Amino acid sequence: MNKSELIEHIAIQADLSKAAAGRALEALIGGIEIGLKRNGSVSLVGFGTFILSEREARTGRNPRTGSSIQIAAAKVPKFRPGKALKDAVN
Repeated sequence: MNKSELIEHIAIQADLSKAAAGRALEALIGGIEIGLKRNGSVSLVGFGTFILSEREARTGRNPRTGSSIQIAAAKVPKFRPGKALKDAVN
């Protein structure tokens, strides 16, 4: 399922226009981004938890030349599914 299919699904399920469903989805995504920046985690009970993880700096290799390159440290978002989501999928 891609973003436009998800917007269409939200519009049908919530009896909204596609434009309103798109704004709702963008608001959700924006809220998760803000929550990760502020607190480092966003928990949606029954669905899962978005967390912010620290990735350390490391040395990598350029696949074209084989030379070593330095990869900077970064913050990366991760998702841990909740029990209800795991049960729904299985």
